[in-house]
Amino acid sequence: MSIIVWCVIFAIVIFIAFISTRMAAQNKEDGLHDTGLAIIEFNRAFPNEAIRQLEATADGQAVFVRLHDNKAGIMRNMQRHYSCHVLEPGRARVLGSETGRGLNIEFLDAPHHSGTFEFASARVASEVALWLLGNYVAEPDKALPSHNPTVANGQ
Repeated sequence: MSIIVWCVIFAIVIFIAFISTRMAAQNKEDGLHDTGLAIIEFNRAFPNEAIRQLEATADGQAVFVRLHDNKAGIMRNMQRHYSCHVLEPGRARVLGSETGRGLNIEFLDAPHHSGTFEFASARVASEVALWLLGNYVAEPDKALPSHNPTVANGQ
């Protein structure tokens, strides 16, 4: 009788181990391809930021976020949780990758987020680069005179 009990317990342990490894593999495959999940998680971290657009990396491990006031953000899958970061102007460096479909990004405020991010196409990579570059456009220099064509023509 005790052998049957031990066999049943062993079968239950094997079944639980099989189910847990399948669930872990599925979570790893899913990544952040689900934009609904990315919206929910980013809004949970930053409830006062309105999202305009999202672009995920090709592997789904990161999502770049374009915010309402032309700021940008990033959301990364960190195995057991998602890490969200709003990018401050002037605090990132962007270079194109060798493939043409990716960006080498260095985040000065969050170096653990730095890395090479590959996208599905060069168009998506260039759009994200524009978000990052548009985020860091300096304010116009008020000390410089403005260009007024009517003054230049003597009118």
